Amino acid sequence: MAITRKAFLVQLLLPAGGTGWGLAGCGGGGGSDDDGGGNPVPSSGQCSAAIAGNHGHVLVVPRADLDSTTDRSYDIQGSAVHTHMVTFTAAQLALLKAGQSVAATSTPFSGDGHTHMVTESC
Repeated sequence: MAITRKAFLVQLLLPAGGTGWGLAGCGGGGGSDDDGGGNPVPSSGQCSAAIAGNHGHVLVVPRADLDSTTDRSYDIQGSAVHTHMVTFTAAQLALLKAGQSVAATSTPFSGDGHTHMVTESC
């Protein structure tokens, strides 16, 4: 069975137990390249997420959501075999729009209860 480049890099870069940091791009689309691991690298002016213990999860926050006056939830499944949700409050979205970083913990995975700390920056 052949291993994909992404699977090889995940095995190479994540320590046993998957406690390393994975980067995932986000934003309004366009203007990004692949980082070699299947995650888009955001271009200038876009948002990006650091997902602790990442194993294929991706967070995409549309730039239009930074103007939201209500909380927004995002599915971060990406190429992982399970999903998590991450919610940013309207206040956190306003902080992102102002150029600050915000952090939130994902919902737990029902299979083993693990979560991910997600830090977003724009």
